[in-house]
Amino acid sequence: GRAVSTRILLVGGGLANSLIAYRLRSTRPEIELRVLERDSTLGGNHVWSFHDEDLTAEQRRWIAPLLERSWPSHEVRFPGLSRRLGTGYHALTSERLHAVVGEALGSAVRYGAEAQELEPRGVRLADGSTVRADAVIDGRGYPGGAPLSVAYQKFVGQWLELERPHGLRHPVLMDATVEQRDGFRFLYTLPFGETLLHVEDTRYSDSPRMDAGALREEIRAYAAARGWSVRGCEREEQGVLPIVLGGDIEAFWNRGAPGVPRSGLRAALFHPTTGYSLPEAVRLADDLAGLDDLRSERLYPWIRARSLALWKRGRFFRLLNRMLFRAALPERRYAVLERFYGLPEPLIRRFYAGRPTLADRVRILTGKPPVPVLRAVRCLRDRGSLA
Repeated sequence: GRAVSTRILLVGGGLANSLIAYRLRSTRPEIELRVLERDSTLGGNHVWSFHDEDLTAEQRRWIAPLLERSWPSHEVRFPGLSRRLGTGYHALTSERLHAVVGEALGSAVRYGAEAQELEPRGVRLADGSTVRADAVIDGRGYPGGAPLSVAYQKFVGQWLELERPHGLRHPVLMDATVEQRDGFRFLYTLPFGETLLHVEDTRYSDSPRMDAGALREEIRAYAAARGWSVRGCEREEQGVLPIVLGGDIEAFWNRGAPGVPRSGLRAALFHPTTGYSLPEAVRLADDLAGLDDLRSERLYPWIRARSLALWKRGRFFRLLNRMLFRAALPERRYAVLERFYGLPEPLIRRFYAGRPTLADRVRILTGKPPVPVLRAVRCLRDRGSLA
């Protein structure tokens, strides 16, 4: 039978750990949980999204209370292609996550708790105190200096309140008809209300450096070009996400506190090309809640094996990433995506869900190449230099 006395410490109240706690609370209420969050709210300041087929119907059901908005379709725009895709798209926000998960967990969340040292059975906090548990799960985001070769997805997103209705019926996931700079650039727009839009300027870039002020200006210019009169900016988020090109996943896991289970970006559990982390976080929470033994000694090898398996499956995506960043000339990167979005919709859905078939892979890589062939051939090695 299941041990009743398990105590789990979740270090960091980001998306992955919040979902683990939320799922355990509803399916295994006998487990004693504690979330240690450095800030005063769960989930930071983010919008997370996913496509219908990224999750099972049952997963979509239990995550439903966390959804801010769902749309039945979405579209993409490129210089040579505009297309509406009939796949549902869903968005969660930090506010909603904090409200729902925070209420479900109540006093099990300890805010203002900064973890300094982690080991499999306990955590030492910045105030000198120690908290003991049967399991410690480190969900504190992507570790800097990781032994993976990465490029970057950088963005500034603003919630704009408009003077008049914008008329958008569904999200525009990529509008790459804008001027290409700093790599592949597109605008991402989510209509949250009649006059409320979330607009993000995103660059797939070689460098993590970002001039947030310049991106804010770009968002303003984009809104003006669309004829949207902006009343005000309600809030803003910015981020720099890793897009993995290659590297050594074993070395990634050998760094950090030995034997301490990890979640989310810290476990390299995210889609290698889109950077989407929510589907992997939901799957992890789901599967973890079904385990009999939730001690660190069991969880560490289990999550590590899961991360390594995802890495293995991600080989094809990393190849595409290298084609995008190393074979395509920066101002022509959009052409790689433009060609991809001209492919059959079921293939695009499987790609998003991280499950392209062999035929899909061949289809994505063949045909008139949008990148120079010789430069593409140089991209074939998966464990290249970390430069």
